[in-house]
Amino acid sequence: MPEGDSLHRAAARLQPLVGLRLAATSPHPRGLVTGVAKAVDGRRLEGVEAVGKNLLLRFEGGFTVRSHLRMNGRWRVGRVGSTGAGRPWLVLRGETIEATQWNGPVLTLDLGPVLRLGPDLLADGSDPAVLVSRLRRGDGSRPLGEVLQDQRLVAGIGNMWMSEALWAVRVSPWIQVAAARDEELLEVLAWARTAMRASVAGARPPRAVYRRTGRPCGRCGTPIESRGQGDDNRTAYWCPACQPPRQAAPRSVSQREGEGTFGG
Repeated sequence: MPEGDSLHRAAARLQPLVGLRLAATSPHPRGLVTGVAKAVDGRRLEGVEAVGKNLLLRFEGGFTVRSHLRMNGRWRVGRVGSTGAGRPWLVLRGETIEATQWNGPVLTLDLGPVLRLGPDLLADGSDPAVLVSRLRRGDGSRPLGEVLQDQRLVAGIGNMWMSEALWAVRVSPWIQVAAARDEELLEVLAWARTAMRASVAGARPPRAVYRRTGRPCGRCGTPIESRGQGDDNRTAYWCPACQPPRQAAPRSVSQREGEGTFGG
């Protein structure tokens, strides 16, 4: 699933359309039934911003389109006619430039889910020191890796950046939030914010643990382990030697996984 940095990059790609009056169509039937194209057709795009894992496109007249890409969605931007043949969910076309949104799966005028999000970790002025207290809200027995991905607390982190950040600061994804020290939570959030903002600028670091199950840890050589966390079963990756749990961790997935790529 594309994480916050991927959405901020998408927002940057869409900036050339801001200020333009756009023709909107939905070639794909599933995009058509959302009613989004009909609502914004012929309207001026006033702004684009990423909020957590959501992309918000604000049009004149008070209309805001929310796009959530989940696993397979993509935005493409280019000269008219260059963004791919087929049936995108949404086409926004100016005189010389267009944007297309492919594979949904969330394209809506409903902003309700955004109102329930926590602060965007990548937003200008976002302060990790302030956000530490948000991670402690709720059930302190939840695993830290799961809590870092709770978009209601802090928005933008998914399982890739959670795994990489915790490995970088040598904290297990399986410790309970109540067992984590404030300085550890601060270090995790600060590392994730710095690395994700660097990714937005195009500097993506190599993965240390994400999708590297069974491969040697780059620090100590111990095989990387992985297992799903939480109700959504999002996979956590960690080094059992560098990131020792302060409580019993579940057994790891034994199969070796492929390299994969960064989302978005």
